[in-house]
Amino acid sequence: MAVVVLTVDQRGSRSGTDRVPEILAGLATVPLLRPLERTAGDEFQGVLDEPASLAPIVEALLRQDAWKIGIGVGDVELPLADTTRAGRGEAFLHARDAVTAARNSPWHLRVAGDDPGTRALETTLWLWAAVLARRTKGGWEVADLVDEGLSYEEAGRRLGISQSAVSQRAQAAGIVETRRARELVTRLTADLLEREPT
Repeated sequence: MAVVVLTVDQRGSRSGTDRVPEILAGLATVPLLRPLERTAGDEFQGVLDEPASLAPIVEALLRQDAWKIGIGVGDVELPLADTTRAGRGEAFLHARDAVTAARNSPWHLRVAGDDPGTRALETTLWLWAAVLARRTKGGWEVADLVDEGLSYEEAGRRLGISQSAVSQRAQAAGIVETRRARELVTRLTADLLEREPT
């Protein structure tokens, strides 16, 4: 059974605050096969088999710019353990290798697995990370409102700025590019899991 395992470790945790409870609470509604849970120190893991679940998790992690992100793709031993930390199999090993490699990798993110398609997923995530890295606070405000379903006109009213200003922020924030990136990440993940995206 092919799955995606995320192993995520906080960067600079010895000198900063513990961000794990906050990020776990923020991602609690994302559908997962086994929930995100702290495994040791400032590290947490989760298991997903739904292709559309990867993009929102990675986006939230990249937004904080505080994590080493390891994504492992592969089989797991069945029956799957009740808790993430008790899971075993290739996907867990790949995720461990990936989070270790993420320390010195672009955007502190790596994808590992035996399927050659993992490289395409990793490349897409790196390119998307570059888009998100240039997003300002104002850009995130617009992006969050658009994600809620608001039009540019409605977002402008909420923010007290013109629709033209919203459009400028949206363009600078890469909102269209992010929409495409989410779609592509979901498609590539579906291909790796040999499942149809939803």
